[in-house]
Amino acid sequence: MKQKLTLFLAALMALTLTACGGQQTESTKQVADESDMAQPQEVIQEGMEPVKADALKDGEYTVTVDSSSSMFQVTSCTLMVQDGTMTAQMTMSGTGYLWVYPGTAEEAAAASEEDYIPFQETDSGEHTFTLPVEALDQGIPCAAFSKRKEMWYDRTLVFRADSLPQEAFAQTALTTAADLGLADGTYQAAVTLTGGSGRSSVESPARLVVQDGRITATIVWGSANYEYMKVDGQQYLPENTGGNATFTIPVAGFDRAIPVQASTTAMSTPHEIDYTLTFDSATLEPVP
Repeated sequence: MKQKLTLFLAALMALTLTACGGQQTESTKQVADESDMAQPQEVIQEGMEPVKADALKDGEYTVTVDSSSSMFQVTSCTLMVQDGTMTAQMTMSGTGYLWVYPGTAEEAAAASEEDYIPFQETDSGEHTFTLPVEALDQGIPCAAFSKRKEMWYDRTLVFRADSLPQEAFAQTALTTAADLGLADGTYQAAVTLTGGSGRSSVESPARLVVQDGRITATIVWGSANYEYMKVDGQQYLPENTGGNATFTIPVAGFDRAIPVQASTTAMSTPHEIDYTLTFDSATLEPVP
């Protein structure tokens, strides 16, 4: 009798282990591996420093989102800052995802469905997801569940601090002409360009004009393939008809990345690309 009981318990344990193993296998099948995904894009730029909610004023702001996957594109995003926390409502380019999860694909597959973030559909049929944001300018893991493939995919998102207006920051890091006591006149300063494919360039130092406390900069690109620039939504046309594209744009200040856009004609069709320009106040020099 004792031997039969022992055999029964052993068989029961084996069945339990098999069942658990089967569930684990099914869960693992829900996680996409490298063979299921396109090559991820690098979205974390050198020199990025995380920006927490306490560095921002409460409010709602339009923010740019960089995604590591071309299959997970955010067409627009509203960042909501309230009482030291941030959430982002992301409008997607398509309707192919049922849920997102603030973590990795493996963590999502092992989590309860109650922890998943479902899509919300707008009046125009677009899908949105509202996701907690730990910090801007920091890689945030976000798992996305494909409706068609029925698998979780790993994505990395970066919510760009340089896309926020200066008034969003509790204490602006911009150094203004008034801060430096700059008299009206012409100056030059080193300027750094980031964004795009990394192959674009602008001449440095750049020529600056200060008048009545306002600063304008002459930006000379490394090619002629730019038809306009935008700063704070205002469009600026090139000053020249030959040679490298040259623009005069307003500059809010120094020592902080300033978001700009430029439309390039180097591709088959014109594309508006996001860049940032940073003017270094330590290199300021008056010029004749």
